[in-house]
Amino acid sequence: MSELRQNPITKDWVIIAPERSKRPDQFKHDKVQGKTTKQDMEERVTCPFCPGKEESCGEAVLTYYQEGSGKGGQPKWSLRVVPNKFPALVEGKETSRITEGAGNFFIRMNGVGYHEVVIEHPEHFQTIATMPLEAVEGIISSYIERYQVLIDRPSVELITIFRNNGPRAGTSLRHPHSQIIASPIIPIQIRHVIEEAVRYFDTTGKCIYCNMIEQEKSLGKRIISETEHFVALAPFFSRSPFETWILPNKHRASFAKISDMEKKDLAGVLTDIISRLYKGLGDPDYNYMIYSTPYQEDPADYYHWHLQILPKLYEVAGFELGSSIYLNTTSPEETARYLKEIKTDIS
Repeated sequence: MSELRQNPITKDWVIIAPERSKRPDQFKHDKVQGKTTKQDMEERVTCPFCPGKEESCGEAVLTYYQEGSGKGGQPKWSLRVVPNKFPALVEGKETSRITEGAGNFFIRMNGVGYHEVVIEHPEHFQTIATMPLEAVEGIISSYIERYQVLIDRPSVELITIFRNNGPRAGTSLRHPHSQIIASPIIPIQIRHVIEEAVRYFDTTGKCIYCNMIEQEKSLGKRIISETEHFVALAPFFSRSPFETWILPNKHRASFAKISDMEKKDLAGVLTDIISRLYKGLGDPDYNYMIYSTPYQEDPADYYHWHLQILPKLYEVAGFELGSSIYLNTTSPEETARYLKEIKTDIS
């Protein structure tokens, strides 16, 4: 029988419908891992993120270098952060709100903020699942460095770090990259999560995320992997098959304040989970997002930063759009068990 499950953090509901389900291994598709097509090779020739085309991306705001040198004795880069050429928000100072209509019904403001691209690796066909661990650690380091710079800008209230992997996840370039957007507003969905976390803390004196981690560890059936600093799990209220959360064991509201040891550990956990998805599902398209406390909420005893991974295995349809209730056809207990059994170089 299907179940309605509530997310204790947001109070949203999901439906877990096993009678409509596939077995976890049936989500694996026939993409040939590592194989490049003629179209891929043609894209590589024109890819603006590949070495040799640095000028097409504009001046980098952050660059990491490899040991040794390239052509003409020039240093070889291992990672670059550049302004997005097609930004959602642009640098500026004016953030005052403008109204129109009777009673100032409609509100707008200039799209002020920052939109950056993290070019994660010089090799066009690399993925997090195939990169060396130090390269993934470099990605995490770049997120932290840019977060710390952008959060102090006058117009910035929220930093959103995300990765779109594959066409179904919203990316048009195969070259490994992720994005950072610094915005002058805190969306109502983020405010709602914070309000619920505050309400829980005021009632219990505990962080709801810390409590969730304790509950999941005591039950054990949705834990995928655990290290000294992090736990990876399929949440009880998973919205879609193979949704995975990575959370720090130690309470911390801001992602940007993790220690060097935590950064190294996070790189290992992220590589491990993406590798399990890569092997178990055939290199699926996915999105991941880092949720960290907004500027005005830091520090916070009630909020706990975390990373969410959402494989794109089916299309959201009319029921989800009309009801805002996600329909998940495979239980998180099954997907956690399946991923846990997959061996990676990290596990």
